[in-house]
Amino acid sequence: MTDSPATSAPVSTASASKAAGSPARQSAGAAGVGLVLAGIFSQQFGAAAATSLFPQLGATGVVSLRLTVSALVLLVVCRPSMRGYGRSDWTVVIGFGVALAGMNLLFYQAIARIPLGAAVTLEVLGPLVLSVVSARRASSWLWALLALTGVGLLGRSGFHSLNVSGVAFALGAATFWAAYILLSARTGDRFPKIDGLALAMTAGAMLSLPLGIADAGHAMLDPAALGLGAAVALLSSVLPYTAEMTSLRRLTPAVFAVLMSLTPAVAALAGYLALGQRLAPLQVLAIILVVAASAGAVRTSAAPIK
Repeated sequence: MTDSPATSAPVSTASASKAAGSPARQSAGAAGVGLVLAGIFSQQFGAAAATSLFPQLGATGVVSLRLTVSALVLLVVCRPSMRGYGRSDWTVVIGFGVALAGMNLLFYQAIARIPLGAAVTLEVLGPLVLSVVSARRASSWLWALLALTGVGLLGRSGFHSLNVSGVAFALGAATFWAAYILLSARTGDRFPKIDGLALAMTAGAMLSLPLGIADAGHAMLDPAALGLGAAVALLSSVLPYTAEMTSLRRLTPAVFAVLMSLTPAVAALAGYLALGQRLAPLQVLAIILVVAASAGAVRTSAAPIK
């Protein structure tokens, strides 16, 4: 929770209304949007780098290594205090850790069975549904629908090869992603700075590590795999999750969720630049629709409610 300075006199309703649209608040909102975008780019280019580890570690091994390295880095940097928290605080942060582990484990299982574009498209349904449920304006529903249309077009080329288990894993990841958004905001309210993220990442690592060891075995101790895994952890976990948690202190969950619909577009860009995957005209149109929806959602949220 961010600290607010104490005031020596009560603030009138008119003053509060002006403060809501003050340059400081607008600047905070712009910073939140920038953090979300930086996190998306970092995560998707990190995912592109992670593909080289799949043959050696498997999907579960890569996720386990990512979360474990990320947890160690965050624990060293943050040194979170274990005192002064109640049962409800620990319930929230452990739930956040479960969401982190579940979201990553199920998504990587999905892309092991169905094309990446289709998996990302299905996963983004979680934040999009959350944005619709959380919306307070009719226009927010229209922006979410436009984003959903773009996301659907982006993954259309891969839908022909979907199978039942791949779809189930991707939709499961979508559910955990929506839970991650809500629990990230609540964790940020209860724990200072990014201490909650460090503790949640530790919980997620503890949940995934036994599965990763069972899947990858001694391959997880290979120096080359550890080095690349550490880089992937920083790009795909530490930096984006820190940026997202910080941004959720500045943006509403609804706006955050619609902004996250940019993920398939950035994933397509990362695939083109890092992996040489070309974009079809239909995918370019999808990117335009998603960007327009995200920009519209941000502009709508910035307008005062009358």
